Amino acid sequence: MPSEMTITDASVSDLERIVDIYNSTIPSRMVTADLEPVTVESRLKWFNEHSADHRPLWVLKDGHDIMAWLSFQSFYGRPAYNATAEISIYIAEGYRGKGVGSLLLEQAIAECPRLGIENIVGFVFAHNEPSLALLRKFGFKQWGYLPRVAVLDGVERDLVIIGTNLK
Repeated sequence: MPSEMTITDASVSDLERIVDIYNSTIPSRMVTADLEPVTVESRLKWFNEHSADHRPLWVLKDGHDIMAWLSFQSFYGRPAYNATAEISIYIAEGYRGKGVGSLLLEQAIAECPRLGIENIVGFVFAHNEPSLALLRKFGFKQWGYLPRVAVLDGVERDLVIIGTNLK
């Protein structure tokens, strides 16, 4: 990672840019099941569910510009799943396809032992080949397939559950 790029824990002052990046993916109908933009206010609870020592939310900055973000979320919300986390990566439009996702995913995998995470899962639309390719590059395998579970602009879409065990 070039010296001007840094991965840091997100602060509440980063939330507006995090939401902007998220909202920029909605029109493509490839990345999120949200159909309309979300607001900063609607994401505050989600933001506050993250913590640096358990389920971090990171931003990747180039100087002061947030290029991308990554979040860990608890999986299924029950104690027996504490060693499993869902990962999400969102990249600003101008930085997509430039290795930014790889930088974040490499850092995430490296931090998993500290976070007590042994399994990482992702929920990715089957037609989102760039995201699936990124995760496969890091050893993720298909763990599940949910056919036609989403409808985007009248088109039924499949969801891939993709994961890796780090033990």
